[in-house]
Amino acid sequence: MGNAGWIILALLVLLGLWLVMTYNGLVTLRQRCRQAFSDIDVQLKQRHDLVPNLVETVKGYAAHERGTLDAVVKARNAALAAHGPAAQAQAEGALQSALRQLFALAEAYPDLKANQNFQQLQAELSDLENKIAAARRFFNNAAAEYNATRESFPAVVFAQSMGFGPQDFFNLEEGERAAQQVPPQVKF
Repeated sequence: MGNAGWIILALLVLLGLWLVMTYNGLVTLRQRCRQAFSDIDVQLKQRHDLVPNLVETVKGYAAHERGTLDAVVKARNAALAAHGPAAQAQAEGALQSALRQLFALAEAYPDLKANQNFQQLQAELSDLENKIAAARRFFNNAAAEYNATRESFPAVVFAQSMGFGPQDFFNLEEGERAAQQVPPQVKF
């Protein structure tokens, strides 16, 4: 084999190594996205498990507020049935909105607000909301890194054909986003 043959062989080996490294990098990033989404799932399951206890506690004080309680249960069931980042984000936004209505309802019942069980459940839910927000940020960061890598050259040349599709973000619903932009009202 002549010099040209060795050069061609070396280039083919380098190309093969480069393809393997790029493929392995995409696999690593895809796994990081899956692991981050799994972390969100764990936090959401804890929240879903907490909601029935919260509803039962409120029922004892506000039994005639059945519509609000039913909306929370319906939103929880929809959130449990949702699959994938986009669908889960939408369902979780609806659940969060229903829970806000439930907590607003609690304002009208001082005995409920003072109930230690309700306060504990509310604190646990608040803690879970913070954990969910952190897990969502981590997932969205992993998804952004994965998407940027798969859309960058040279991976963009073969990523789609090798099964590396785009990763959806776990985004807030438009209603939830608007609610967060409204400044809180402070009354004395």
